Amino acid sequence: MTFDISNLRIALESMGFHLYDDEYDKFFTYCMMLLEKNKVMNLTAITDIEEIITKHFVDSVMLHKAIDPKTVNTAIDVGTGAGFPGIPLKIVYENLNMILLDSLSKRLEFLDDVIDELHLSGIETVHARAEDAGQAEVLREKFDISLSRAVANLSTLSELCLPFVRVGGHFIAYKAGDVEKEVDEARHAIELLGGGNIEIIKFTLPKSDLERTLVKIEKINKTPSKYPRKAGRPSKEPLV
Repeated sequence: MTFDISNLRIALESMGFHLYDDEYDKFFTYCMMLLEKNKVMNLTAITDIEEIITKHFVDSVMLHKAIDPKTVNTAIDVGTGAGFPGIPLKIVYENLNMILLDSLSKRLEFLDDVIDELHLSGIETVHARAEDAGQAEVLREKFDISLSRAVANLSTLSELCLPFVRVGGHFIAYKAGDVEKEVDEARHAIELLGGGNIEIIKFTLPKSDLERTLVKIEKINKTPSKYPRKAGRPSKEPLV
């Protein structure tokens, strides 16, 4: 299957995005690099190009449903994996100063190659576990938004992601389907970590029947210094 730019263009234009040809070229190059690297390294279980367009590219840029990225200066993508949502957002929003954080150096080597090939600026990778990075002075409470598409419960994600957010900023988690129960179970943890004013934003991905959800959490107070806890504990022992 070939990469049909028109399908990506139709989906993005239906949301009000009007990109230049060279920006669509960047999506094409990114997709080809992802598929090629995926032959020797597990970057994504999705290998159908149309599904990559919908489930990775389009889904990533749906951030505008929760916040206007044009008003955001600094962002960190926690557990970025193959670069989602960070790289698609950077292609569409040049104003974003983006950090891609991941614990696996080989993934970040791939993303460094993508950044170089796409000639992206204002974006860099950081190799660290979120638990350690969240305690680092250079990163702690320095970002307007913290983002994650990682697969984990909201309590764990909040402990990993809220410490990066400045007071007044937001943590935004990408989720699938109904999350009300998960949000309710995480409310106390979110409060402990300095978060509040939780919003649940539901939508269907353009040109599909895929239901997605963004959970938007405002950073109201500073995160207590004991969070995040040591590596492994947020996932093994989620705050309740």
